[in-house]
Amino acid sequence: MAGLLDGLRVVDLSDGSPEHAGHVAGRVLADLGADVVLVEPPGGVALRAEPLRFLAWSAGKRSVVAEPDDDRLAALLRAADVVLATRAPHNGEAPRAAWVAVTAYGLSGPYAEWRGSDLTLSASAAGLYPTGDPDRPPVRCSEGVTAAHGGPEIAVAALTAVASGVPQVVDVSLQETLLLAVMGGPARFPLEHNRGTRRGAFTGRTQESWACKDGWVSFGLRGGPTRVRNLQALTKLCVEDGVATPALTDRDWTAYDHRSISDDELAEITKAVQAYFDRHTMAELYDVAVRTGLMLAPANSPREIADSEQLAARGFYRQLADVPKAPDRFVVAGPEPGLVECRGDAPALGAGPWPNWLCEDVDTAGGAQPLTTGEGNGVWAGLRIVELGSGAAGPLATGYFADHGATVIRIEAPNRPDFLRSYTTIRGNPDGSAFFAVLNAGKLDVALDLKDPAQLDVARRLIATADVVAENFAPGAMDRLGLGADVVRELNPTAVRLSACLNGQTGPHRDFPGFGGQGAALSGYTFLTGWPDRAPVGPAGTITDSLAPRFGAACLAAALAHRRRTGQGVDLDLSQVEAAIWTLSPWLMAYTRDGVIGERVGNDRPGACPHGAFPAAGKDCWVAIAVWDDDDWSRLCEVVGNRPAGLDTAADRAAHPDEVAAFVTDWTSRLDPADAASALQAGGVEAAPVHDWESVLSDPQLVAREHFVKLPHPVLGDHVYEQRGFRLTTTPGRPRAAGPLLGQHNHQVLTDVLGMSDAEMTALTATDPVRTTT
Repeated sequence: MAGLLDGLRVVDLSDGSPEHAGHVAGRVLADLGADVVLVEPPGGVALRAEPLRFLAWSAGKRSVVAEPDDDRLAALLRAADVVLATRAPHNGEAPRAAWVAVTAYGLSGPYAEWRGSDLTLSASAAGLYPTGDPDRPPVRCSEGVTAAHGGPEIAVAALTAVASGVPQVVDVSLQETLLLAVMGGPARFPLEHNRGTRRGAFTGRTQESWACKDGWVSFGLRGGPTRVRNLQALTKLCVEDGVATPALTDRDWTAYDHRSISDDELAEITKAVQAYFDRHTMAELYDVAVRTGLMLAPANSPREIADSEQLAARGFYRQLADVPKAPDRFVVAGPEPGLVECRGDAPALGAGPWPNWLCEDVDTAGGAQPLTTGEGNGVWAGLRIVELGSGAAGPLATGYFADHGATVIRIEAPNRPDFLRSYTTIRGNPDGSAFFAVLNAGKLDVALDLKDPAQLDVARRLIATADVVAENFAPGAMDRLGLGADVVRELNPTAVRLSACLNGQTGPHRDFPGFGGQGAALSGYTFLTGWPDRAPVGPAGTITDSLAPRFGAACLAAALAHRRRTGQGVDLDLSQVEAAIWTLSPWLMAYTRDGVIGERVGNDRPGACPHGAFPAAGKDCWVAIAVWDDDDWSRLCEVVGNRPAGLDTAADRAAHPDEVAAFVTDWTSRLDPADAASALQAGGVEAAPVHDWESVLSDPQLVAREHFVKLPHPVLGDHVYEQRGFRLTTTPGRPRAAGPLLGQHNHQVLTDVLGMSDAEMTALTATDPVRTTT
């Protein structure tokens, strides 16, 4: 079946991109239907040295062997719509393409020539610092997160550039890409003064990772309205198991506040809960969670993922070469993109340019749909998105379009707004949440009570005008609101519809409730992050909340291209868990083919020593260093001005890790982290300061690239927003306005979009539907 990007021609020159992020991006585009040609030198790309990674990230591509001056390569570049590379173009090559240059820190700025890998990029992007245990160094995910975030981000960047209709260079910084993974923590620092904190198995004061009979589970003891039912359900289970104590049974969970409860009370609650978990296996606990709606998830290894009943029911797996179970796709779409095995042949790309589908001269005859006229400028100007839902995963996906000119209209219930507004910087004020504001920059906000028939009708009228309808409610919620798939399709047959939730819209576990913490556990990221002798902790920022939206944005851009060419609407069913597992394909395939379970190993990495975070001068300050071979070691010793005996070879260093760490620490502990990293990079050694959410704001590279943008907010005042991980040279985009107040744009949207009169708006019967806070 033809994919959403049928006919798009991509030339993949990305060999050498940090952590193979460019190769992953090529696979994303291939899965969405693009014709991706992998250009290899005579000896093959470096990725072939890791056969399972090569198989995973080259599936669906075609391969051609060509030298840099080969006429075949020149012909491919002349015909390409997209080029994935690690440098800027030379001498007019690929004259009609979106040339996507993927580098560690971007093409410009003082760190443009710095070396980078997952450890140092995570350190420089403030994601390493808050991950791990407070009494140990910051720790990375053993499988890495750079390619996971970078692959879909690069795909979004490429499709945004293609949508501009003009050839241009796309400058992707993986450092900036990873910054989104900490969910606006640095942007919120000036208001909240939170540097980020390593809490190990805890989230705040409460335990998050719990030992059970055969492994670990993720469960939060935090309070709040969304968790009352969860805590009541757990209490009932403890009673049934005979382990409940008055700390659970005598408690009014509706009044429970984990932030103010005494240490002794919290300890009693924790003891009773741990007693329950000790009696059960991961599988038993997850079965209870699925059956009762308990927000508990096992910290899955590849064994549990491979045997998942939910994934099997959704057709997530396929055989790939000699791997019996490999992830087949990251989204369910109609028409659904197919996955084909990598083929060795490479016939010429199809003749004729792929249509610049946003240009005015594109022929819209035969049912192709022009975009809705709207305000603003940028690549996506004229695109209208109606968004429903709450939290981070949905808003982050549509934010890519808002930054580039789209009109994004959020619909919130006035009496039950987005729960992110409860994480408020200004207590008691739903408009005082920097968390909500940072993740919803540049959007319009309409407050409508969808339980009121008149206001539900207004929502339906807005949906009828939209190019995209995006929601991230739990499955069935839109149906209960009267805005299910059939209703949306009847109102707007050619709309692109994105539904994003934890487990997807189908399958036996579709109704399992959870947030990003549960997503990280189910997908394997929790299992892979931490120290082997301690509880798993998962990457900071509940990774699926920041990872899945990148796939959502890429799918939306591809579906809009398909709609523009064919006039067909597209339904997209995005499971956060499936998208995250897809990024761990090589790890999962190692188990399904060879029975190998890749464990968390702290900061160790095969072939590299030293490789980790080392103390620097200052309180809880660190510098990340990666030495990949003996030449790197020699360069490090030259920078330090000393060469310890007996550590010259990689084998020597691997055999004496404590001596290596002591030698490095003796030097780093006397220096500022940034000074140590700069000295090492100048000497040819990969390093980076381990930024917290405060220090990253003054990072010279990010300052030079204007990553942080200040915008005025009516309640919060001037505060910080963030750019995405890429820059377009010809059609730049950036956050255009602060995050909206609740119902701030009711009057504007209902009059300008729907043409409603003041009298019609006044006739709506719920809470003030024309609120315009200033």
